[in-house]
Amino acid sequence: MKRVTVRDLRRKKERGERIVMVSTYDYLSAKLCWEAGIEVLLVGDSLGMVFQGLDSTLPVTLEEMIYHAKAVRRGAPEAFLIVDMPFMSYQVSSEEAIRNCGRVIKETGAQAVKLEGGREIVELVYKLTLSGIPVVGHLGFTPQHLHRFGGPKVVGKEEEEALRLKEDFKALEDAGAFMIVLESVPWKLAQDLTQGSQAITIGIGAGRYCDGQVLVFHDIVGLYEEIKPKFVRRYLEGAKLFREALRKFKMDVEEGNFPSEEESYGA
Repeated sequence: MKRVTVRDLRRKKERGERIVMVSTYDYLSAKLCWEAGIEVLLVGDSLGMVFQGLDSTLPVTLEEMIYHAKAVRRGAPEAFLIVDMPFMSYQVSSEEAIRNCGRVIKETGAQAVKLEGGREIVELVYKLTLSGIPVVGHLGFTPQHLHRFGGPKVVGKEEEEALRLKEDFKALEDAGAFMIVLESVPWKLAQDLTQGSQAITIGIGAGRYCDGQVLVFHDIVGLYEEIKPKFVRRYLEGAKLFREALRKFKMDVEEGNFPSEEESYGA
């Protein structure tokens, strides 16, 4: 099968087909996603919390994002791969941002980068697009602005906030962002943005009327138990299953039942 492209995703929107995205960080989970038919993978900086055990995404480095993206690409060579640009990898200057985004594309095989923010990053989005680097925007609750928000929150309930989000969305779209993630946004606002846009909208806590949806792999399969936002649906209690398997292994070793003769090499 040929690699999924921006053109393929645009055609899905035109045909009214939902786009499915999973955020994941390693070879095996990426391989499982592709085998399940998931065509779009995001290497999110949420790996700081889910994979590294940090309390936010802010400490994640560019080198760490590149490392994980390489692993994901090996697990799903044909998937459309998007990589989050981590905090302070694109905010200092356009020159540094373009250099860092270029590294991600060249070194990982990703096809797009994702940036958080609205009008403050419009000039950069335009320059990246001209440079041949597809850009995914991210509006609503943006985790890299955690300290400004004071914690996770729904963005766009108040009229002024909703107007600002609409203006940011239009600015990103006009600058060339082909896809925009809407996180923790009221469903009616997300619906309005989706219906009036050429850009693809991907929701996470933004209701069912976006062009597609994204969740973290570890949330979907129930491996990450520390936090369960309202918008997460678990399809498996993976952590419970894993713990039970490990307890059984421990018991078998302690009781001398593992390894058996069949699991041992002859003399």
